[in-house]
Amino acid sequence: MEKRCSILLVGWIILMLPNSLYAQGKMLTIDSCYKLAKQNYPLIKQHQLIVNSMNYTVENISKGNWPQARIAGQATYQSDVTSVPLPSAKPQAKDQYKLYGEISQMLYDGGTIKARTLQEKTGTAIEEQQLEVDLYKLKERINQLYFGIVLIEEQLKQSSLLSKDIQTGIDLMTAQVNNGTNYLSNLDILKAELLKVDQQKTELESGKQAFYNMLSMFTGQPINESWKLKLPAHSLPETTIHRPELLLFDYQKKNLDIQHQLIKSNTLPKVNLFVQGGIGRPALNILESDFKPYYIGGLQLNWGLAGFYTIKNEKALIKINQQKLDIQQETFLFNTTNTLKQQTEETIKYNKLLQSDEAIIQLRNKVKIAASSQLQYGTINANDYMKEVNAEDQAKQNKIIHEIQLLMAEYTIKTTSGN
Repeated sequence: MEKRCSILLVGWIILMLPNSLYAQGKMLTIDSCYKLAKQNYPLIKQHQLIVNSMNYTVENISKGNWPQARIAGQATYQSDVTSVPLPSAKPQAKDQYKLYGEISQMLYDGGTIKARTLQEKTGTAIEEQQLEVDLYKLKERINQLYFGIVLIEEQLKQSSLLSKDIQTGIDLMTAQVNNGTNYLSNLDILKAELLKVDQQKTELESGKQAFYNMLSMFTGQPINESWKLKLPAHSLPETTIHRPELLLFDYQKKNLDIQHQLIKSNTLPKVNLFVQGGIGRPALNILESDFKPYYIGGLQLNWGLAGFYTIKNEKALIKINQQKLDIQQETFLFNTTNTLKQQTEETIKYNKLLQSDEAIIQLRNKVKIAASSQLQYGTINANDYMKEVNAEDQAKQNKIIHEIQLLMAEYTIKTTSGN
C-alpha cells in the first residue's frame, strides 16, 4: 500500500512539474533573442534556395567532363562534283546526304570547367554571406526592443517605490486631517499625485506591451510578461572589428581572382577525343555514288584566338573592380572605427554619470526623509513634500536610465564591432 502511494505521489509531481515551470515563466537572454530572430526572419529561407541553386549549377558544369554525344545530318546540292576522266567512272550526284552520330570526350579544356565550378561556389558563398550581412542587422532591432523592455520594467519598479512614498504621505496627511491639524486640500494634492503615478504606470505598461509584441514578432515566440528577460552583465566590449561584411569582401576578391583564371582558360587550346559514325552519299570515298556507312575517330584540337583580342581589357576591368572593393572595404573600416570611437565615448560618459547618480540619490533620500518628518509635524505642506519626493524619484530614474543606456551602449559596441 505504501509503495502504491509513493508511485502515485511521484506521478502527481511529474504531472504538476510542467505547470509549475510554466507558471514561473521562461528565462530569455538577449543572445537567445538574436538566435530566435535569425531563425524566424523570412529572409533565412533563402539560404536553402541558394545552396540548392549552387548544387544544380555545379552539377551541370561538371557534366562538361562527361562524354558528349550528338546526332547531325545535312543534305546539300552543289554546282559541281569531283569527276574522274575515265570512261568506266560513274559520275557523282550533285545532291549529297550525310547522317551521323558523334561521341567526344574532353581531354583538356584549359581549366575552364574547374574555374567555372570555383566561380559558382564562390558566387554562392558571396550570396550566403550577403544574407548573413542582412540578417546581422537584426541585432540592432533586437537591442532596441530588448533593452526597451528592460528599461520600462526598471521604471515600473521605481514607479511602485514612488507610489509607496506618496502613500506614506497620504497616510500621514489623512491622520492629520482627521485630527483637524491639516487641510483636506493638502491630502487631495497627494492623492492627485498618486493618480498621476498610476497614469504613468499605465503608459509604461502599454509601451512595454508594444515592445513585447514586436519582440514576439521578430523571434516567432509568444513572448509576454511571463517571460523573464535576463539583465545582461556589464562587460568591457572588444573593439576589434569582426563584422560579416569583411568576409563578404574576401569572397568578392576571391571571385575576381577566379575571373582571372577564366580569362586565361579562354586563351588556351581545347583537346577532344572523338568517334563519329554514320551513313552518307558519298561516304568517305568520294568516288562512291551510293549510300555507304562509315566511321572515323581521333583527336580534335580547337584553339579560338578571339580571347587574345579582349584579354588586356578584361584584366584591366578586373583590376578596376579590385580597386573598387579595396576602397569599399577601407571606407567600411573607416566608418566603423569612427562609430566605435563615438560609442566608446558614450560608455565613458555613462560610467561617469552613474558615479554621481548614486551620490545624488543618497542626498535626495536624506532630504526626502527630512521632508517626511516635517510633513508629519505639519511644518511643510503637501506641495513641499511632493517636491522632495519627485526630486528623489527623478534621481533614481536618471540612474536607471543611465544603467540601461550603459548596457545598451556596450551591446551596441559588440554589434558594431561584430563581437
